[in-house]
Amino acid sequence: MQWDDIRYFLAAARGGSLSAAARTLGVQHSTVARRIDAMEQTLGVRLFDRLPRGWPLTEEGERLIERAARIEEEAQAFERASRGASALHGTVRLSLPPVFGSHFLVPRLAAMRRAWPGVQLDIVGESRVANLFRREADLAVRLTRPHEPGLASRRLGTIRFALRATPEWLTRPPSEWMFVGYNEVLADAPQQQRLVQFAGDRPFALVANDLVSIYRACRAGAGIGLLPGFIANGDDALTVLDSDPPCDVEREIWLVVHPDVRRSPRVQTVADAIAQAVHEAGQTL
Repeated sequence: MQWDDIRYFLAAARGGSLSAAARTLGVQHSTVARRIDAMEQTLGVRLFDRLPRGWPLTEEGERLIERAARIEEEAQAFERASRGASALHGTVRLSLPPVFGSHFLVPRLAAMRRAWPGVQLDIVGESRVANLFRREADLAVRLTRPHEPGLASRRLGTIRFALRATPEWLTRPPSEWMFVGYNEVLADAPQQQRLVQFAGDRPFALVANDLVSIYRACRAGAGIGLLPGFIANGDDALTVLDSDPPCDVEREIWLVVHPDVRRSPRVQTVADAIAQAVHEAGQTL
């Protein structure tokens, strides 16, 4: 039995089908089928029922899935620990909110990286929460406080959102204001919920699933947006709109790391650089 056999078994069990497992592993579905067939022959048990619409686990497979997951955790912990033993050489993978990463953090890290030329930064811009236990990232920046047990985290600062628009909107009465915000994909974002509450019956001229589109629409005069300082401060095309009641939102910035890699010199160096960048920005966020 090899670790790779268990990896294929888990991918098929979690995906529920050959095609889902193949996408997860980046291989052909025939490879997944061949590896699982070989595993079943080695164990002498049938792990999956081969059905036209999927591969559900058999009772024997169900009994093994929890143990397989524990083996996966130990294998990944071993890999994280071995990566943490190296010096300032190698890759550090960062999971970042896309626009915060591209507009604020990445330019600052790129400049700081000159001090550690042996480190490669692997930036993953994503709105979802990366799973650090499965080594999807070494460090993650999040805009909500993490609650997963076993992770180390620290609060770095605050992003401040304010109503912004082109100056001509100041000449219109608030009853004629129109807004620009997120669509249903990010309807649960705190800044979007606050903007919807503030807008009330007033219409949204444009909705989008990314902050850059909202920012560009505001600059073009499409409407009023609730924008963070890191993307709008210093932009002469936009002005802050005072309102009664005020419409502003603050979101905390958290840095998260798995304890197995936090002692890695390169991971700690990059984590300190992220904290420094946020600290130096201060109120401009």
